[in-house]
Amino acid sequence: MFTPANSSPLIIWLVLLCPIILTLPLIFSDRWANRVGQRFAGGVAVIAACGFLISVVVGLAVSMNGPLHVVLFSYGAVGLSLHLNTLTAVLLMLVSFIGAVVTRYSVNYLSGDDRQGTFARWLAATLGWVMLFIMAGNLVLMTVAWFVTSLCLHQLLTFYPERSAAQQSAWTKFFISRMADLSLVGAMILLWREFGTLELDALFLLAAEMQSSGATVPGTVVGSAFLLILAAVMKSAQFPFHSWLPDSLDSPTPVSALMHAGVINGGGVLIIRLSPVICLVPTALNVLVLVGAFTAVFASVVMLTQTSIKRSLAWSTVSQMGFMMLQCGLGAFALAALHIVGHSLYKSYAFLSSGSVVALTRGAWVPSGSPGAHPALLFFILSVSVSLTFSVGYLFGHHFTENPNLLVLGCIFMMALGYMLWNLWGTRFPVRLASWGVVAAAALAFSWFALHHLAIRLFDDSLPAYNPARSGIECASMIVILLAFCGLLVFQVCLPSLTTHELIRRLYVHASNGFYFGALVQRLHQRGRFQVRDAVATSSTH
Repeated sequence: MFTPANSSPLIIWLVLLCPIILTLPLIFSDRWANRVGQRFAGGVAVIAACGFLISVVVGLAVSMNGPLHVVLFSYGAVGLSLHLNTLTAVLLMLVSFIGAVVTRYSVNYLSGDDRQGTFARWLAATLGWVMLFIMAGNLVLMTVAWFVTSLCLHQLLTFYPERSAAQQSAWTKFFISRMADLSLVGAMILLWREFGTLELDALFLLAAEMQSSGATVPGTVVGSAFLLILAAVMKSAQFPFHSWLPDSLDSPTPVSALMHAGVINGGGVLIIRLSPVICLVPTALNVLVLVGAFTAVFASVVMLTQTSIKRSLAWSTVSQMGFMMLQCGLGAFALAALHIVGHSLYKSYAFLSSGSVVALTRGAWVPSGSPGAHPALLFFILSVSVSLTFSVGYLFGHHFTENPNLLVLGCIFMMALGYMLWNLWGTRFPVRLASWGVVAAAALAFSWFALHHLAIRLFDDSLPAYNPARSGIECASMIVILLAFCGLLVFQVCLPSLTTHELIRRLYVHASNGFYFGALVQRLHQRGRFQVRDAVATSSTH
């Protein structure tokens, strides 16, 4: 899985140059940066563009020379080391590209703001620490980068102190992030006790030896796997730690684009990068399957009831992160990495162009007519989606008895196209357009399996192969998950015709408010803050 390669020291220092130059703006004071805010933000945009070019060069070097792990400094368990492979190279290019776009967008977006320089400083620092988190070769360095990224993002989320909603959601996220930090530190301590090292290359080799030997996995490794998953669930806004993300939309639009397209992927990146260790504990991955599937369905239902464009995009992010966690839990790590790339590019564009979405909607095609929600038609659409998945999967050599995980994910993906087929049926020429829709769905199914094979080949040096034998309970759970996504499609299709029912109208109101989990979390958070404040005031009087 990991083979060291001979690499020029120039490449090593070149990749380290990305986070260095992006954190350099912090050496300038707020007063000076705000005095020349427009020019300072333009300079940060140039630095971010240079970071993207450097990441492209590093990606080409890794593709030619192979993966490498270099220790630049080491003192006991603490080390400054870089772990570069195809996965980290792709993620570096993704983050640096989104960072270059967002920083350039913010130059005009915040033009004339008195604190534009301050915003640019923290935006660049956030990008730099995200990149260091991706390329870190030591778990201590990864944890530090994980922590500092959250602190830098907090400065961006609280950029407008007069917006109480933004401040409240930012502090809720701050509290959840600190719990995620503690979980990651606990996992790091357990891994150190078991393996005696925190260098990722050594950890992966020892984990591979433990898996190949067939020995019983120690309790320390089991505990570390569950703690890693808990940290990832908190970081990527999974249920029940999701409420802060839709409530953080009062921050500047570049922050939303960066957070929803980059920082929110931190939990998924953590699981994917440490997958050789987490795969030792299949039970932990099964838990991740349940959490991810429930979050995806729950957030999708809430998303369908939102009237605000940005809130709909935010709930879409929660749902997409849930689906990505479902992919990780089923062992489709290459597919999850591909999902991160696709979702990040789409979501950054969606947020940055959200201001012109009204004009885009006016020019969009809308099917005429409203099809009736007949059960036979729904059953036909679901049957076509599942049949296409199994047929195309069979052409690629996937059988349900051998690889049910991939086929279940493919069925969920294809069922998402069922809504398109439903809309085509509501046009003037339903049979003709629906037939072309089936052809397009078959082409998309072929593309989906082809991209999966391409991702496996691309990340072959970075990710472990994981396809364990599933027990009867696990297979039943996957069927339940599949039925849940079927129910989601039925709910989406039937929602317009069901709004006349009193029960559905009540459900609609509750769903539009996120079933009040956000209000509950904010109330608990405020109560905790008040208790801390009162305790501090009492101790100061004594």
